[in-house]
Amino acid sequence: MTTRPDPPKLGGEREQLDGFLDFLRGAVVLKATGLTDEQARRRLVPSELTTVAGLVAHLTYVEHYWFAVVLDGEPDPWQDLFAEDVDAEFRLGTRTPIERLVADYEAECGRSREVAARLDLDATGTTAKGEPVNLRWVIVHMIEETGRHAGHLDLLRELLDGSTGE
Repeated sequence: MTTRPDPPKLGGEREQLDGFLDFLRGAVVLKATGLTDEQARRRLVPSELTTVAGLVAHLTYVEHYWFAVVLDGEPDPWQDLFAEDVDAEFRLGTRTPIERLVADYEAECGRSREVAARLDLDATGTTAKGEPVNLRWVIVHMIEETGRHAGHLDLLRELLDGSTGE
């Protein structure tokens, strides 16, 4: 995803939900692209986890978890790592080149779109805690999650190199 598509101003629930999620996914890519590995790993706030690289790695994981694991029924390959380190996906970002993190994120978003496209908004999956959720909830949650972290990325990018705006 090299551009950030505008969400449709007219359309059904599904088109608008998908459109807003894709807009935010595009914002993540926009804010993370063009940085050096050193910039992407630089800590600019007290939290050691709030780096561009860490946030992109985290968003890649949550895309995988909600769409592939919860909705598509795949096993969670991170389960054992999280038993040892609840922030494992953030730390992965400190060891992975930013270009690869962005490419992995884009690939996971593509996979999430494929899973979602096969399902009705009322289709359900089960969380690791055994709670049922439907696709509608997952998309709304991912809009919230991606939007929150896109805002973090916006601030981090401005602090790193002065880039501002959409």
